[in-house]
Amino acid sequence: MPEIIRANAVVADNWQILRPAPETPIAEVEIPAGRVVVPLALWLERHAELIARGEAAVWLAGTDDPAPIAPWLLQLPLVAVDFPKFTDGRGYSVAFLLRSRFGYRGELRAIGDVLPDQLFFMRRVGFDAFAVRADKDVRQALLSLQPFSDAYQGSWDNAVPAFRRHERAWPAPPHGN
Repeated sequence: MPEIIRANAVVADNWQILRPAPETPIAEVEIPAGRVVVPLALWLERHAELIARGEAAVWLAGTDDPAPIAPWLLQLPLVAVDFPKFTDGRGYSVAFLLRSRFGYRGELRAIGDVLPDQLFFMRRVGFDAFAVRADKDVRQALLSLQPFSDAYQGSWDNAVPAFRRHERAWPAPPHGN
């Protein structure tokens, strides 16, 4: 069973990511047994079937608008965001929108071409689980999260930037003013 990073630990991944061939009509996609994460288009067309079977989740591409899954966010135990290439940063925006605008509080997982040096930044926008690229050591990737104790900019995990989080002693104004 593959391993992922979830809640700052390496754990077994018990979800299957379904990536149907693009030419296969959605109605004909065979959904495997067990816990499965399906692409947005399949979810939108077959959500009733997926909800009835239980243990189903959805994955979004960086080009997908998360708004169509808003009605199901309370039911979804997992939403994954796919990074087709590590240089494609659109998934960061999708994750931030899911957490901030749509209030998603379930597991938010980065999948695809996920590299260890991206994890800290992914966590800042709301990801709490990471399926690191297969050629990378997941335990080494977990260690890449430790060197950072704080971030200067505000984001989903802490909206207040560092310069606002620290009290400063200001000099007293001169007498006579």
